[in-house]
Amino acid sequence: MLRGLTNHEVRFVVIGGLAAAAHGSAHVTNDLDLCYDAAEDNVARLATLLASWKAYPRGVEPGLPFFMDVRTFRTTPVMTLRTSEGDLDVLDRVTGLGAFGDLVPMSREVTALDTSFLALDLPALIRSKRATGRRKDLMQVPELEALLALRERKGDR
Repeated sequence: MLRGLTNHEVRFVVIGGLAAAAHGSAHVTNDLDLCYDAAEDNVARLATLLASWKAYPRGVEPGLPFFMDVRTFRTTPVMTLRTSEGDLDVLDRVTGLGAFGDLVPMSREVTALDTSFLALDLPALIRSKRATGRRKDLMQVPELEALLALRERKGDR
């Protein structure tokens, strides 16, 4: 999915479990969470790519009418999707942090599987997990804080 997104020049920041894994978390995630740039050109590229991946809302009865296009993003800026490439959560803003433009300075470039992408840095990831207040996110905070403490001891953030 990351390669497809970057090849289609979609602007995004990885914000969830994959961001945590990029910083050394042992937590396993089954989907990709990202915050996308809501600029019209970027949303058009993202919608086209997701349509080619046959994106459909997770938890919704199969076969109901659903159109992946720019209008869908304007009416539903946060979506949990199943695609031919895997599960994907797309958000136009992150609780406690803001929109894409706010996240970029709180991100670092990560390279994995021959693909480079932006992922939230550890302090921002911790803030976002706390801000959601969800049990599953709060349970990850101690591990992320320990990883941050290790990095700070080494002089690396």
